[in-house]
Amino acid sequence: MTVTLTGGETRAVPSRGTAPRTRPRRRAAPYLFVLPALLLFAAFKLYPIGRSFVISLHKTVGGTERFVGADNYTRLMGDPLFWTALKNTAVILAVQVPVMLALATGLAVALNSTLLRGRTVFRLGFFLPMVTGLVAYGIIFSVLLNKDYGLVNWLTGLAGLDPTPWLTDPLWAKVSLGLALTWHYTGYNAVILLARLQSVPAELYDAASVDGAGAWTSFRHVTLPGLRPALLLTTVLSTIGTLQIFDEPYVLTGGGPDNATLTIGVYLYQNAFKYFDFGYASAIAYALAVLIGILGVIQFRFLGEKS
Repeated sequence: MTVTLTGGETRAVPSRGTAPRTRPRRRAAPYLFVLPALLLFAAFKLYPIGRSFVISLHKTVGGTERFVGADNYTRLMGDPLFWTALKNTAVILAVQVPVMLALATGLAVALNSTLLRGRTVFRLGFFLPMVTGLVAYGIIFSVLLNKDYGLVNWLTGLAGLDPTPWLTDPLWAKVSLGLALTWHYTGYNAVILLARLQSVPAELYDAASVDGAGAWTSFRHVTLPGLRPALLLTTVLSTIGTLQIFDEPYVLTGGGPDNATLTIGVYLYQNAFKYFDFGYASAIAYALAVLIGILGVIQFRFLGEKS
């Protein structure tokens, strides 16, 4: 549409009737851009999750699936191996995770110290275990901790100590698994805590020093409160990772000896791909998801910011 101005000049003016047509297109444009990602998420995430729940309500009998309702979930309650796996996983969660996070906190404080030279090199060195493949480092630890020809027993033998059955004794197998997990994940958590620690204002430490606070008092009343969000994050991530742990016990001990390192992840794998009981394995997966959700809520409740 053209409009004649004063002096006979004409100028094109866009028609108002086109605005309603372009506005819906502009509103739909963002959704069109994210549509491929949503389709991929639905195909490779939502559908498998929903399908897994359907499978958990069935049982394979004579090569065919039969609907059994909640029988697989009822079976969980009376399965001693499931409770053994849950107990082993809970022991790792209650012992290894706090020790690892305590070490990560101390390591983050040390790496943040201005007295330490070459801090970048140390940060890289402590983070490197995280980039090592899970299976690869599991094999390395299985060789290092071998009772007959492992490097660890060779070194302890030089000190006159008897060989330790790291992977063949129930107690030492749990210790070996804890050592492997601590070596692999401590540096990763330390880097997360260090990133948060660097955002704590230096003025808070100066004020604490003026008030006569020592190193421990400053750590307790300045460092720990400042690290609270990062501690919550690392605790939740470590909890989820521990409850899902599979690679390390499977490679190191296969869940043995005598089911001493049998975790929920290993037991789920055995039911699915050793016994081909996919319905029961799916029920274990959903029970694990519920457990993770409950623990996550509890951790946010007690470690989250107080309103």
